[in-house]
Amino acid sequence: MSNDKNDIGQIHWRDLTVGNAEEIKDFYTKVVGWKASEHDMGTYHDFDIKTPAGETVTGICHAKGTNALLPPQWLMYVKVESVKESADSCIEHGGQILDGPRYMGEMFFCVIKDPAGAVLAIFE
Repeated sequence: MSNDKNDIGQIHWRDLTVGNAEEIKDFYTKVVGWKASEHDMGTYHDFDIKTPAGETVTGICHAKGTNALLPPQWLMYVKVESVKESADSCIEHGGQILDGPRYMGEMFFCVIKDPAGAVLAIFE
């Protein structure tokens, strides 16, 4: 993910975190034509999902450990200037914090739910 301030507000990543990542990975490889490769998570593997041409476009992850609270839906990650300020603003404007703010690797992020119930990840 980029460190460029000009990309604030842009979608940088998307992934899916589910309890049955292996099965769901197989579903999408058959339905969409994606290819999957294992992504080492230490004690288990998540999946890097690639186009038939080999470009990594998303991830399918197990709802384990620090990811156990992530909702089972396609989650977009949008870059913000300040996760803390955006999370505070989310609450102030009727939204909810579902996870975080916290670090995932080197990324500081938070999963929010808007007043309509839609979910989005924000990161800096």
